[in-house]
Amino acid sequence: MKFSLFLHMERYDQDKSHKQSLAELTELVQIAEEGGFEAAWIGEHHAMEFTIAPNPLAFITYLATHTSKIRLGAGTFIAPFWHPVKLAGEAALADIMCDGRLEFGIARGAYQAEFDRLMNGMPAADGGKYLREMIPALQGLWTGDYAHEGELYQFPTSTSVPKPLQQPHPPMWVAARDPDSHNFAISNNCNVMVTPLQKNDDEVQELMTKYNEALSNNAVAQADSRLMLLRHTFVGDSEQDLQTGTDALHHWYSMFMAWARNNQTPEAGFVNRLTEEELGDSFSKETLRNNLVVGSPEEVTARLKYYEKLGVSQYSYWADNSLSFEEKKKSLRLFIEKVMPAFQ
Repeated sequence: MKFSLFLHMERYDQDKSHKQSLAELTELVQIAEEGGFEAAWIGEHHAMEFTIAPNPLAFITYLATHTSKIRLGAGTFIAPFWHPVKLAGEAALADIMCDGRLEFGIARGAYQAEFDRLMNGMPAADGGKYLREMIPALQGLWTGDYAHEGELYQFPTSTSVPKPLQQPHPPMWVAARDPDSHNFAISNNCNVMVTPLQKNDDEVQELMTKYNEALSNNAVAQADSRLMLLRHTFVGDSEQDLQTGTDALHHWYSMFMAWARNNQTPEAGFVNRLTEEELGDSFSKETLRNNLVVGSPEEVTARLKYYEKLGVSQYSYWADNSLSFEEKKKSLRLFIEKVMPAFQ
């Protein structure tokens, strides 16, 4: 099992500058590279300060100049926010600029708040239609001349200019949850990304079952198909550390759910976090401590050994959590020094 880092710029108030947030993100990626992580992933989000990622390609090309070997992933592009011809060309150029280190992840999108602002209120759940048209179009554009007459996109014969450095194209990943999305990813020669969010390992096992069934259902599935499991992760060396990490993750989920409920008017990119009562038992500190990968190096190692046994190809250390920068670095270094050696 390989390891990756998943992160964004984060701001929970206006005291920290965006420049400082970018510098902190960059240093965390550099620590991950030095520690042997396979990849670093950055998503796409708009107009929200707690998850700052307006364009994954801008981050990837910037990080390419500050790293040398770690692979750099878009985790993920939001399909409805892009046109295939534009995305194919821009991603190909980024692959050239990062010397063939691009990992291409794509999803339907989730936050209705973003769809209200970028897609005239289109239901976020309808994003899957765009995803299903986008992936074959990208593959066609990257590999030659291609015309498209679909429900959502129509364009005459075109091609990606430039072409990606990686041939026929960078590794493609699809964020999947239901069986149909797993089957779609595998049948289109894409790897799969999953996250149980705050749920326990029963959800992880269910997601793995869907992935394995999709592999069985597709006789032409790639022999090297991979699954990435994304989980919030915190490693501490004292009970006080672990309480601090749990509190920070609880803060993050209180912001996440506030944006997900989409019933506030943001001010300067911020919304009010939900209270413990509004979050309920599903997001209580006790639930998060038990379900997320929070623990001592020994506890985290045991948890990850279970994921490895399930068949996870890449475990992604989700570093968004509202902790201070020093606390984030301490946890990441403990993970590198005390957990990863058990998987070498």
